[in-house]
Amino acid sequence: MNDQARNLRKMLHMASNTEKETNVIAVVSGKGGVGKSNFCLNFALELKKTGKEVILFDLDIGMANVDILMGTSAKHTIVDMIERELSIWDIIERGPDNLSFIAGGTGLSSMFQLNHRKFSRFLQQLELVNGNYDYIIFDMGAGVSKDSLHFILSANEVFVVTTPEPTSVTDAYAMIKYIQLKDQEIPISLLVNRADSSSEGKKTFENLNLVTHQFLQKEIRLLGIIPDDPSVLKAVKAQTPFVIHASESKPSKAIQEIVQQYTGEKREELTPPFTTFLNKFKKYFTDR
Repeated sequence: MNDQARNLRKMLHMASNTEKETNVIAVVSGKGGVGKSNFCLNFALELKKTGKEVILFDLDIGMANVDILMGTSAKHTIVDMIERELSIWDIIERGPDNLSFIAGGTGLSSMFQLNHRKFSRFLQQLELVNGNYDYIIFDMGAGVSKDSLHFILSANEVFVVTTPEPTSVTDAYAMIKYIQLKDQEIPISLLVNRADSSSEGKKTFENLNLVTHQFLQKEIRLLGIIPDDPSVLKAVKAQTPFVIHASESKPSKAIQEIVQQYTGEKREELTPPFTTFLNKFKKYFTDR
């Protein structure tokens, strides 16, 4: 009864926020170890500081570690919502600065192998967050699988995280190419992490943008550049997001600039309705 009452209150609150459309961002990388999850967490926190409501989904199969990065222990995971039929409100955890997040946990691979009944319930629960959050951020695993691709292609936009390392750039290009072959319209932005200098970061973007334009006829956008700095590793060891642990560090300043630019841009088109995400996701699932 308490769960039903809580869900009813949330649905009523959602109805009062129908003018707010929830933007869905999928964050991916071509290979592991490029700092994708760390970026997702710190980007979400800085985005929240601007007054936006953000929820972070940890969908990184095998490396679900967002809760570890923020030094918390999740009571429930997204798997519990599926297997134990908990509501989405039951599994939303609170991190630093009251950031909403949903942990991945072990057994996350089952998330991508839902039968139709479980999938319908998952969509029903996911639909409840519309109007309650400005942004949903999906922290996807490195690389791409047929099933995780459903989340990526259904998102309103995709962030690809790379480092200037040649193998990382090559894998980032392969990721962009794979997405582009499936959906030529989805906006793709590049985040260059651990750059030794601003010029190295810009050069990394320019080189990648050149080949995507030449061979894929795809223009990508530079989301931003985060410098390589020991403060990030210290923050990881302290299990505290670096925008909190070292708020005056160069990486923290870079995240601030990225968020300011991202939120301050005048979009050529309005954010598609959240139902667009749901309908695309449903279509990809039923067609698989």
